[in-house]
Amino acid sequence: MSLTLTQRLGIELPLLQAPMAGVQGSALAIAVAEGGGLGALPCAMLPPQAMNDELERIRAQTTRPLNVNFFCHLPPAPDPDQDARWHQALAPYYAELNLDIDSVPSGAGRRPFDDQACDALEAFRPEVVSFHFGLPSPALLERVKAWGATVLSSATTVEEALWLEANGADAVIAQGLEAGGHRGMFLTQDLTTQVGTLALLPQVKAAVSIPVIAAGGIADARGVAAAVALGADAVQIGTAFLCCPEAITSSLHRRALQSEASRHTALTNLYSGRPARGIVTRLMRELGPISTVAPAFPLATAAIGPLRSAAEALGSSDFSPLWAGQNASGCRDVPAAELLRELAREIS
Repeated sequence: MSLTLTQRLGIELPLLQAPMAGVQGSALAIAVAEGGGLGALPCAMLPPQAMNDELERIRAQTTRPLNVNFFCHLPPAPDPDQDARWHQALAPYYAELNLDIDSVPSGAGRRPFDDQACDALEAFRPEVVSFHFGLPSPALLERVKAWGATVLSSATTVEEALWLEANGADAVIAQGLEAGGHRGMFLTQDLTTQVGTLALLPQVKAAVSIPVIAAGGIADARGVAAAVALGADAVQIGTAFLCCPEAITSSLHRRALQSEASRHTALTNLYSGRPARGIVTRLMRELGPISTVAPAFPLATAAIGPLRSAAEALGSSDFSPLWAGQNASGCRDVPAAELLRELAREIS
């Protein structure tokens, strides 16, 4: 008899914690793992030494399976003209906060999975390695699979799910339009192709023969049960964990998640250069959530950083990426293990 995905992943509950860079580290991954789900460590923003430190911390505190997550984007070529247009759009905000637009730091802030990351990761041999924006090169994927890791990746369309299956993914995460954070889209950047979880999940399930994990807009036990009823082999949840004490979500972000503001989210490319869902902020309202002046992913982050830091120091989230899905109703200040038990309540 073939193993279920839960059995293959070595977890008790068919629940995965979404990797969420910037709002979580090892503590949340450990708590979810110890609670019976699959904890995840986002590594796209971690240099090798920081990733090593986090993985050592996890291995010291739990023997449960772990998902380590990376991005697979192609770094864009520098575009001085685009940068100039971006700086011009942000200049009034820099002036308002008494910042120097000409001192914007360079750097992408997010690294794609590469040989250096794989070298550092191999010493820990995580049970699951997941990717966003497709898959790494065949050579890197072969290295990951050589130590027995299960490979997951996000699909936002049926075509992406089929591509992932054909190119070596062991399971696919069907990421509905409701999901918070970056869209995993990689075969197209046409936002009109993006559909909701309840539409995407059964279509992907019918199209591929590998397991399918539902993600996007699922915030409580009824949502988990509904996804399972539609054929999901497991469910990935992110937003609901953002107010758990083990998360490092900022106080400004937590307040927004637990306020009426959380009801209004939108896809925006202003914070990174790539579409991602978050609570609507002043920056999104005034520049428009999707703007052609934003540099290619992930170059937009460099100029946003100083604005964010200065505004947050004044108690404002005007320029902060308040990542969140369309359903933040499950965000509560409860331990992650308790939240997991509640989410699993209506599934056998």
